[in-house]
Amino acid sequence: MTTAAPAPTTTARAWSMLALGVAAQAAGTLVVSAPALLIPYLHAHGTPLPVAGVLAAAPTFGMVLTLIAWGALTDRIGERVVIAGGLVLTTLAAVGAWLAAGDPVLLRLAFLAGGMTSASTNAASGRVVVGWFPKERRGLAMGIRQMSQPLGVTLAAVTVPQLAETSGIRAALVLPIVLCAVLAVLCAIGIANPPRPARGDAPAAHVANPYRTSGFLWRIHAVSVLLVVPQFTLSTYGLVWLVGLGWPTAAAGLLVGASQFVGAIGRILVGVWSDRARSRVGPLRVVAVSAAAVMGVMALVDATHLAGAAVFLVVATSVTVADNGLAYTSVAEAAGPFWSGRALGAQNTGQFIAASAVGPGIGVLVGALGFAASFGIVAVLPLLALPLVPRSDRSTG
Repeated sequence: MTTAAPAPTTTARAWSMLALGVAAQAAGTLVVSAPALLIPYLHAHGTPLPVAGVLAAAPTFGMVLTLIAWGALTDRIGERVVIAGGLVLTTLAAVGAWLAAGDPVLLRLAFLAGGMTSASTNAASGRVVVGWFPKERRGLAMGIRQMSQPLGVTLAAVTVPQLAETSGIRAALVLPIVLCAVLAVLCAIGIANPPRPARGDAPAAHVANPYRTSGFLWRIHAVSVLLVVPQFTLSTYGLVWLVGLGWPTAAAGLLVGASQFVGAIGRILVGVWSDRARSRVGPLRVVAVSAAAVMGVMALVDATHLAGAAVFLVVATSVTVADNGLAYTSVAEAAGPFWSGRALGAQNTGQFIAASAVGPGIGVLVGALGFAASFGIVAVLPLLALPLVPRSDRSTG
């Protein structure tokens, strides 16, 4: 008779690190998401949609410039200083956006700086979760951690459009400033770097550059780039789509926020699924097929004016965000403790390069072809990702 292996234990400290990591990245996401949700206000005040899309893309472009650098810094000095220090800088950038609210050029520069600084939480919060949680619980933990992005978007969606419409851009930026400042203090006090072996004591396979020993990371990065386009298409233009269908801005913002919250729950469930399946890439393949299907349905809904647009948007948003936690966990496990900061930075860099093109790119597509054709084009990208998903997982700790 064999005895089942005991379930891995997860300490209370690990859960507190996870909570702080989620809150820190949600605060950074609030800053990054705000420009996209200012599009209806700007468009109503005479700003062309492609120009407003450039403002929406400014933070994600800023993140592209600094993600790998923040990851390398995290590998060198640890998560605590990077997260807390990055939030201090993000607070200053949000203050700069508040001051520059009347100047379109300075406003874009301020949001660019906000993206550059908020990238610190992206690179470091995932690494702290992987460091504190055992492998058998990382899918769940990273699913919860990946809630930070939709939670940040949810918070932005239910506050930014309404405040901008009633009181202007500056009123919409007060919450991001306050939240980032508070979280900077809490993370400086509460975050502890995970216990890790000294570099000299680690196996050679854990220290070696994982990009030279296997193509696994490159393939996951490429898959994630393709899958992030549907996600950012809906988070950037979902509000505009609903308003175009006749929804009031406030109601549309609440629905976009609700869809992001449902998506956040979905990420947890997908993470638990990957733990039980003992695979990240298997569920990732299913999510890719599902993302193509729901974007195709969105195209059909717009083209035929089907009833229930709200339901379809919630479902599509939930499906298109489900891959993030799977890919992120897979990258961290494959890279190992000495390369995960840089690998996670590279993972997000590729995603945000694609995401930064979504604002102006999809804006041009919608202006030229309409939403139905644009959603249909986006639906092709997850299908292109399918053959790139590795057949099996890779882990170095």
